[in-house]
Formats: sequence, structure tokens, C-alpha cells
Amino acid sequence: MRFGAHVSAAGGVDKALARGGALGCEVIQLFARSPQGGKAKEITDELVASFQSEMKAHSIEDVYIHAPYYINLASTNPRIKHGSVSVLRDELERGTKLGCRAMMFHPGSAKEVGEEKGAEMVIEGLNRIMDGYEGSCQLLIEISAGAGAVMGDTFEELATFIDGAERGKDIGVCFDTQHAFASGYDLRTKQDVDATFEAFDKIVGLDKMIASHCNDSKIEFEGHKDRHENLGKGFIGGDAFQFIVEHPKLQHIDLILETPMGKEKVDPRGAEVELLKKYRGNT
Repeated sequence: MRFGAHVSAAGGVDKALARGGALGCEVIQLFARSPQGGKAKEITDELVASFQSEMKAHSIEDVYIHAPYYINLASTNPRIKHGSVSVLRDELERGTKLGCRAMMFHPGSAKEVGEEKGAEMVIEGLNRIMDGYEGSCQLLIEISAGAGAVMGDTFEELATFIDGAERGKDIGVCFDTQHAFASGYDLRTKQDVDATFEAFDKIVGLDKMIASHCNDSKIEFEGHKDRHENLGKGFIGGDAFQFIVEHPKLQHIDLILETPMGKEKVDPRGAEVELLKKYRGNT
């Protein structure tokens, strides 16, 4: 198990590695393009060389890309639906050029079409994204917090997407502790952690879990909102993260902090990375 955080790619994706290194990260996550929209910067040979050189210089073992927020594979607006497919495929190709491990994304909302049709549209989108794809950057579906008609908030729905896709065997999952907690999967005690991941294993398969966002929650259990908090300061509680790090069936995943940076001069996530490493020392 390795630890890291989402870091800024301001100034270029290659600039993110030093920021991750300063926090003690072993892996990092970044946006390879603006999360709000706009044209992506070209991945040139020079940028690839600089990116990989910076990875080595700052001891970053792997990099994850987070897709933009505007993705919605179930939109009835052709521009949004087709644009989502195009952007996700493009990010996979860009990630492959950079040598990134995987890219996670949120499937979108079924508000306009309903849950059943929304699932069909997500599967159709996955098929289009993966059609002919031969890259090394893996596509990961991220579990959602279940707000409104947002899709992917249950293990059963994640399994439906993956099992229904033509290349489902090549698609993985990004767990998110806060999203899962808000969706009704408890993590507050060791028994809760064991039960939640046992259920995931039965329904989706722990071999499909590649990474997990490691966040406490500003929202109470089953609150169905996406609100991250620093470790030990939210409704999940600090013990949960020790239970996760020490879980024998989760040693293959990477934990990535998306906790608040705070307004202090010292980024609190550096201390959080160190705390996770301390827990790892117990295994």
C-alpha cells in the first residue's frame, strides 16, 4: 500500500511532482486538464521527458489522473454526452503518454433519464471509450456520494457498469471513503470496515479496487453529499483509516488524500501522509 495526495498541476503537469514530493507522497493525483473545461495542453515529448524526470527526482512511484468534473455519460445533451466520451478517451491516451497508472472519473447523473436508462447509457459510454484503446493508463470508475440522481453510489451499480461493459475486465474502481460513507457504507469501526470491504469483494471484487481516495467526512453517515474533511476531524473518525491501512486484503491499493489543504502555511496533508505511513509500519 502506497500513500499520496491530489496536488496542483499549475504551471504544467510536470510541476505537480515536486509538490507531491514536498508532502512525502509516494503516489500523486492531479488534473491533467482544467477540471472546469477548456482545451488541454499538448503532451509533447519534452513534457513527457520532464514529467518522468521529475517523478524520479521526487520519488513519486505512480501518478493518477482525475477526470474533469463536467463528465456525464447519461446526459441527453449530445454535446455533453459525446464530449464526455471524447474527453475521457483523450485523458486515457494522454495518461498513457505520461506513464500514469490510471484515471478515475464520475459517471454522471441520471436525473434526465432515470436510473435504468442511465445505467444503459453509462455502459454504452464505457464501450465507446474503451473501443480500440490499447494504452496502459487504466480507466477507473469512482464511487459517488449519492447526491440526487448521481450514479455509481452503490456497489451493485458499479458492478452493473463493469459487468455490462464489453471490456469490463480492463476497468477498475476508485473507492472513496467519504463518498462511500455518505452513501451508506459504514467505516467507523473495525467491524464496519471489515463488513464494507467484504461486501465490496462479493459484489464487485477487491481485485477491481485499484485506488481509494482517503477522506474523512463533513457529512454524517448516509448524508448523501460530497464533503471532505481532514483525517480524524470528521464523522468517520481517525480510527477508520488505521483499520483500512492495516486491512490484509487492501494492501494492493493506493490511498490518495483529497482532504482540505487548510489556510495554514503548512499543508496539513503532509502530516496526514506521515500518519498513514505510521499505520503501515504496524502491518
